[in-house]
Amino acid sequence: MLTKKLTQNKPSLMNSLARGTAAGVAGTVVMTAFQKFVEMPLTGREDSYAPADFAEKILPVHPETEQGRKQLNWVTHFGLGIMWGSAYALTTRTGLRGPKAVAVAFATVYTSDVLLNTALGLAKPTTWDRQDWTIDLLDKLVVVAATGVLYDHVFAPTRSS
Repeated sequence: MLTKKLTQNKPSLMNSLARGTAAGVAGTVVMTAFQKFVEMPLTGREDSYAPADFAEKILPVHPETEQGRKQLNWVTHFGLGIMWGSAYALTTRTGLRGPKAVAVAFATVYTSDVLLNTALGLAKPTTWDRQDWTIDLLDKLVVVAATGVLYDHVFAPTRSS
């Protein structure tokens, strides 16, 4: 009886992914603000075109102008945020929430991200110094943590009493 009740209250996969998409976009906004107003002023790091590099490597898309490259960078940046949101949504379907779900989604997506970018020749983590690792880990932890909070609290389905 309890299993049936829990199943009835569990959102559909599509509902979870829609919430994950919204939370991923919003989490990307949080991460971008963190980068622009906290991390980059502290580290002196310039804007990154890693998202555009990734898109150009895996898609037949090669902007011919600087404006086109910036647009591709932003679209890919938010597309990757949607991926973080989807990963968090799928993690919550196992019953995890909050910090535990953030940890699982982070470990899964971050590891895949580093391995894929290394395999594509876009990243060389063996050459990164402590600051490079800190920036990469922190920025991506911010996006998944913000996504998790937004998914669980802002984009949570309304509960009827």
